[in-house]
Amino acid sequence: MRIPCPLCGTRDRREFYYYGSEDYLKRPSDQGMVEDLDNHLFLRDNPAGVMRDVWYHEAGCGAWMVVTRNTISHEVLGSELVAKQKEA
Repeated sequence: MRIPCPLCGTRDRREFYYYGSEDYLKRPSDQGMVEDLDNHLFLRDNPAGVMRDVWYHEAGCGAWMVVTRNTISHEVLGSELVAKQKEA
């Protein structure tokens, strides 16, 4: 699989570390219920189709990015920096 890094260009998947679903970026507040955090960490959906995942470009620029990909066809549809997503 080839992943388009917004800073380095398209690179082999082995340069990246998969961190998990984009939901990780929307974790519950520290003031929330323990059950909310437990659900966030352990009860996640795993649908087939288009997903948005967090990846780290470990062997490259060190950027954190959200990669949009299709889990059925393995097609990578795009990527964006997590920092840019937070600005929006």
